[in-house]
Amino acid sequence: MAQTDKAIITCALTGVLTDPRQHPVPVTPEDLAASAREAWDAGASCMHVHFRQQGEGQGHLPSWDPALALEVAEAIRAACKGVILNFTTGVIGRDQSGPIACLRAARPEIAACNAGSLNYLKTRANGDWAWPPMLFENPVEKIEELLAVMRETGTKPEFECFDTGILRSVSMFVEAGMVETPQVNLVMGVHSGMPADPDLLAVLMRYLPPGNLWQTTVIGRSEVWALHRKAAELGGHLRSGVEDTFYLPDGNRAAGNGALIEALAQVAREAGRELASAEEARVIWGLA
Repeated sequence: MAQTDKAIITCALTGVLTDPRQHPVPVTPEDLAASAREAWDAGASCMHVHFRQQGEGQGHLPSWDPALALEVAEAIRAACKGVILNFTTGVIGRDQSGPIACLRAARPEIAACNAGSLNYLKTRANGDWAWPPMLFENPVEKIEELLAVMRETGTKPEFECFDTGILRSVSMFVEAGMVETPQVNLVMGVHSGMPADPDLLAVLMRYLPPGNLWQTTVIGRSEVWALHRKAAELGGHLRSGVEDTFYLPDGNRAAGNGALIEALAQVAREAGRELASAEEARVIWGLA
């Protein structure tokens, strides 16, 4: 098997708002490092990291403290020698000084770069909004500002694409000289974005930008695993973790990130894909 045929697995360690009092999400640097180690041992070579406030009862709230970002990065790097770090950067409005400070403090190899705006919506069964409708605002000037900082810190952007128009925009970023070899993350399962539909994934392959460095982020319950299988079969890289789902392929709740990555590694192997080591992933992603 050629190195480029291997599947890179990313673990999304904690997410942005899930309450640790209700769900098994790590919050402290020590807990994040321990959870990352479980995922590393199960086959993940990259860790997608969000930061949470550390005060008592505040762990469900996001933090953009650069000192905390550096502490978390150092703890994960110590627990998983050679690991690739992927930082979140998503903020609802225009001010992204917090994410920028975290990038400069810890200099991760990869960071998310949300590639377009989205009405971020969800309704409940009774028709009420699950949260107040919000615009996840990512205009081109905001993207350009973040890309400039990533060039400064030596961080590769991972373009988060929530719908087909956003995916198609990434090719225009190439044409406009904003990026040369884009890495794409197809985010599927957000209620107002692309559905977690394996049939749609096959169609999206037509619209990938040059280079075809892509992975899926699949959000939902046990139904997400059919899409993971399709992504593995189509040659994409894979991501799971308690940010994206709490449910294993059999519908049971996962105890944590290690169990989810074990299941995802099995999906990759059943599709005939071996797992890329962190060293191999650096080459595939152009980080080496």
